[in-house]
This record gives sequence, C-alpha cells and structure tokens, in this order.
Amino acid sequence: MRSRRASTQARGYDAVIATPVGRLGIVVEENALTDVSFLGEAAALHSPRTAAAKKICRQLRSYFANPGHSFRLPLTLSGTAFQRRVWREMRRIPAGRTLSYGALARKLATSARAVGNACRANPVPIVVPCHRVVATNGAGGFMGKRSGNALRIKHRLLEHERVG
Repeated sequence: MRSRRASTQARGYDAVIATPVGRLGIVVEENALTDVSFLGEAAALHSPRTAAAKKICRQLRSYFANPGHSFRLPLTLSGTAFQRRVWREMRRIPAGRTLSYGALARKLATSARAVGNACRANPVPIVVPCHRVVATNGAGGFMGKRSGNALRIKHRLLEHERVG
C-alpha cells in the first residue's frame, strides 16, 4: 500500500460510491482528484461532500454507463517525474484497447518493470487507466497483485470496455 493510503483513511473519503467493480473511495484536494481507492463491500457509502467530488462521481458513473467516456477532471498526482510521464502515456490508451508493459516501456525508453512499478503507484486507477497495461502473455498484475480480487477487478474493467 502507498503511505498516502494511511493518511487518506485517517482523513476520510470525500465520497464513497458503489460501482460495478465494487465501492470506490474518492479523495479531492483543492478541487482536484488525488486518490481513487477500491474498497471492500463493507465500506459505508456516502454522498460527495463537495461540488468537485460530485463532478468526479458523475464522471465515474458516466464511465460505467459508457466505457468510451473520456475523463475531463483536474488531477493532482503525487509521484515522481517518471511516474507522471508513464501515467500521461497511459491516458492515451483508448478504451477497449490494451498495451503491453514492454510496448509502453519502448515508447518511453525504459523497462517493462519500471512501467509496472509506475502502474502499481497510480493513485487514480480507472481515471488513469493502468488496467489497460497488460503482460504479453496475459493480464499481468493490478494494484501490485497478480491474483485474487485485484486481478478480478482488472478483468472486469477490461471486459466492461470491450462490451460497451
């Protein structure tokens, strides 16, 4: 887990919404999205606390209604210059398409492992679609995991985009 998670949990979420892939916790700072967390089903839902959180929740719901939805949100992404470069490139991968870790690495003149590490550190999954980055021989990992619920979420997001 990223250290930011501990402070996010202490602070609370600006909204917790139900989605087809489970509950999402949304954190907004200075009207910009800073964190999207996948939460367990036991997490209490709560309406957006601010106008910015309402806008973010509307856009997330639009994505789940239409997988081709293009997010237009102010983002404040905490990460290294390299991570932000990888995240910018991931946002260019269209819905319904995937790119391998290796192919993305070649575009950025780096290694597949470095791309995977940047994917794992992505603070706003779905909006920065790290789920669209896959291994050459399968889905690869998601949220630092190679199996279990994290990988089920990745598969559901990819299927959602292919069906829509």
